[in-house]
Amino acid sequence: MYKVLLVDDERMILEGISSVVDWQASGTELVGTARNGLEAYERIVETQPDIVISDISMPGLDGIGLVAKTCEQFPNIRFIMLSGYKDFDYARRAMQYGVKHYLVKPCNEQQIEAAIAELLAERAAEQERELFVSRMREQFSRMLPQVKEQFLKEFISNKMYGSRDLAYYERLFHMQLSDRTVRLVLLRAENSNEYEHLFALKNIAEEVLEGVLMGTTIQLHDELLLLLDDSGDIKGLMEGLNEVKEVFASFYKLELTAAVSEAGRMEELRQLYRNARQYMTQRFYVGGGSLITRQDVALSDGREHNGFELDEEQFTMMIKSGQVQEVETEIAGLFTTLGEQRHDIAVTRSYVLQLYAVMLRLYPEDERSAPTARLAELSRLDTLTGLHDFIRQAAVELTGGYYRSNMNRQSSVVNKMLRIIEDNYINAELSLNGVANQMLYMNPDYLGKIFKKVTGDNFSHYVNRYRIERAMEHIRRSGDVKVFELAELFGFGGNSQYFSQVFKKVTGMTPTEYRRCGE
Repeated sequence: MYKVLLVDDERMILEGISSVVDWQASGTELVGTARNGLEAYERIVETQPDIVISDISMPGLDGIGLVAKTCEQFPNIRFIMLSGYKDFDYARRAMQYGVKHYLVKPCNEQQIEAAIAELLAERAAEQERELFVSRMREQFSRMLPQVKEQFLKEFISNKMYGSRDLAYYERLFHMQLSDRTVRLVLLRAENSNEYEHLFALKNIAEEVLEGVLMGTTIQLHDELLLLLDDSGDIKGLMEGLNEVKEVFASFYKLELTAAVSEAGRMEELRQLYRNARQYMTQRFYVGGGSLITRQDVALSDGREHNGFELDEEQFTMMIKSGQVQEVETEIAGLFTTLGEQRHDIAVTRSYVLQLYAVMLRLYPEDERSAPTARLAELSRLDTLTGLHDFIRQAAVELTGGYYRSNMNRQSSVVNKMLRIIEDNYINAELSLNGVANQMLYMNPDYLGKIFKKVTGDNFSHYVNRYRIERAMEHIRRSGDVKVFELAELFGFGGNSQYFSQVFKKVTGMTPTEYRRCGE
């Protein structure tokens, strides 16, 4: 129910209107009456009615004064003015306070009830308008972040946007944009294409960084773009970005890469974005998790590109020889050169593919399918560090295979040599050259190297030790210590002195001392 206050200095009119109007049927209740303007204002402060029906001509404070004073403190209260015919023009002065309803005395209850109904209908329509405007403002407020995102996305890509558009969005956003000095920051969560991560990143950045005006996602690159008010404190900005990285990593265990543009005016935003985009490409060389600025690009631009040369013959020989450590060192050096030269990324990729192609040719034909299929994985890697790790791992696996194969072949050859020694140790002419040239038909130097690599001893030492071990068995079994006979039996050609020297070197004692120890 709406509350009504009735004001008139004539008692009969006051009592008459109070009794004849069907207040409840009008959707109202009469909460009080007053005999003049001063008394009426006290009732208004006390009851705060929705409608005041007031005579215009009253002693003390007249109806116009009451309207003026009430509107100043209670602007939502509505008035219906009662006036004599001669006061009607005077009553129009109340229009400046929004009064629209006037009744000329004498008036009956139907006129009053009609005026009340009209005023309440106006009030309901006004409340509906206010509610509609309020809903629209609330919806716009909720949509404003998306509007700003779309504005930023359009402004960095649409050449048709200019100063006139900035003026429009200044009014829309209640924000100064023209001639404003700003920076752009591109942020990328490494190894992620989840929108949740970009959403969280935007919230973290807005909390940590100062001067974030708006942001938008660049879905083509899975990146977040932030527009920042530039304070000129680049050091403070870098510290803030490092804090953003730490907070983000604490939640998602992911590294964050940031590219920071130079400062410029809003009107130059497209160029600033192209710069930030170019800086982000340096991530290929500086690696994920970096903060990249113009300085990184300047370092790249200033380098001399002398080309990249791979000694395929030497690299192939290292792999085939099974030299795992040497191959890793060679690859590290090659990628260091690529990192220093910083060619166009497509050129660098071509050099890496050239290196991988060399490795593919070293696989047996029936084993090439798997490493060839990994070319797809290689093409998806987007940092030099990632390419380095891929090539290093592939090279280590390939070289390790050759190492194992070489060891198997070498072990097979050495096993043959060991059997030759077992069968021919009593022959004083047994030698590495003889075994290599007359029995195995191999290079003596190579044969000697693989024999030592497998057994840990050179050929002649191994043969002499084997002869002494057989002599030791003979002494233990027979107790016979005729040195000249032992020298003859066990491949020393009867040279008893040399036999004794070798025996003592191997056992630490002479043949006679050795026999006595066994007694």
